[in-house]
Amino acid sequence: MPQCSFDYRGSVVFVAGGTSGINLGIARGFAQAGAAVAVLSRSQAKVDAAVLALQEYGGIVLGFAADVRDAGRLEVVFGEAHRQLGSIDVLVSGAAGNFSAAANSMSGNAFKAVMDIDLLGTFQVLRFCYPYLRKPGGCVINISAPQAFVPMEMQSHVCAAKAGVDMLTRTTALEWGAEGIRVNSLVPGPIEGTEGMKRLSPPGPRGARQIADSVPMKRQGTAADIAAAAMFLGSSAASYISGAVLPVDGGWSLGGAGLIGQILSGQSETERGEKPPQP
Repeated sequence: MPQCSFDYRGSVVFVAGGTSGINLGIARGFAQAGAAVAVLSRSQAKVDAAVLALQEYGGIVLGFAADVRDAGRLEVVFGEAHRQLGSIDVLVSGAAGNFSAAANSMSGNAFKAVMDIDLLGTFQVLRFCYPYLRKPGGCVINISAPQAFVPMEMQSHVCAAKAGVDMLTRTTALEWGAEGIRVNSLVPGPIEGTEGMKRLSPPGPRGARQIADSVPMKRQGTAADIAAAAMFLGSSAASYISGAVLPVDGGWSLGGAGLIGQILSGQSETERGEKPPQP
């Protein structure tokens, strides 16, 4: 992990989608810094594995199996997390879905699936956590994506959903600011070893080099890079930052992100072995 000295002892952090990839890395960072951590994911097996891994850092860890599209279940989960842990200091909303598909060949159901997970899911996580956020002092961190502001071919559904997430970030920052709640978006660039990069980057070592070369800093990021940024935003060092959309991408969104669109536009879903949802 990047060198940092954040101390989250006595704090409660809830990470929606926190059982794999970037979100698990964020949960790990907060756990290492002493926070009590709760994670949520659709898969009970992934929840159990994440809880076991996070408990190695010695703090309190809770896990919940829930779909962010299920309002009733989310309401129960946040109520139970509050009952066991108290007010939530940092909420990270990171559940997401993706596949590559051209807009003219994608079904409405496929488009809706990503909108429901990314945008509706983020809204519902924020809505049902809101009563239990610490006021003042609560912090919400939405995990966005470069597609929110960098158009990418074969990604119209994700571009629309993540643009919505960033606007939701800004509007809730306006609405909740008077209560002392800050809301920001983190925008990870290409992060090595994640499901997103496996789906969207060229295969093999050559593909990894292409991606790294497209980043001004000439490397892919790590989950620890994103965790460090999340811990900064959740800390008192960021106490006057709200409504921000912060790229953590080594400068990739300045130009290199277009590489993904070029790659995807030249590969059919059949070639990539992906099957988006159909009606």
